[in-house]
Amino acid sequence: MSESEVAGSDIYLQPSVFFEQGRSYLVRARSGHGKTSLLNFIYGISGQYDGEVVLTENAACSRGAFCRSTENDLRTRVLGYMFQDLCLFPELTAMENVQLKNRLTGFKSDAEIEAMLDALLPEGKKHQPVATLSLGQRQRVAAVRALCQPFKFILMDEPFSHIDSENARCVADMVMGEVGRQGAGLIVTALDAIDYFPFDVTYNL
Repeated sequence: MSESEVAGSDIYLQPSVFFEQGRSYLVRARSGHGKTSLLNFIYGISGQYDGEVVLTENAACSRGAFCRSTENDLRTRVLGYMFQDLCLFPELTAMENVQLKNRLTGFKSDAEIEAMLDALLPEGKKHQPVATLSLGQRQRVAAVRALCQPFKFILMDEPFSHIDSENARCVADMVMGEVGRQGAGLIVTALDAIDYFPFDVTYNL
């Protein structure tokens, strides 16, 4: 985006922006204004930006060098991510998609995963191929998968775009429970204000 397009942004073109572990952040902007790009910068899967991203003991910051022992450690021990496009394997069941991630981390038991999916999906859906699930059900599967690891921050890119309010609250409660247990930070992107999380800070992108 050009400088004129990001004029007034709380993040772009700012000398530094901090996300503190243990706090919850909403990043909101219109479609196409860089919400996904920002999360990809933090997650380390895109380098198409000027500046640097730092992960310190207490905060992720938009300047410095990102400290990581390996990319695998970063993505299985430090940062959780619920992608906007979900990145699920359509031929695998909901349970299998989550287990696949959990095999990398060993963070949850199969019983815990089943309980999480049972809380968010209609009966029997967890053993169906993801390709047969509605988009909202797939989003819920992706949310469960993102929780199957230790993290200092969890990133969620428009997590409720296809979920009704009742299920969105169930997802948010599950996420906040895990965030609280891990003392982690939460960064959520959305088109507009959402009230499912108790955000400490709202940034306008």
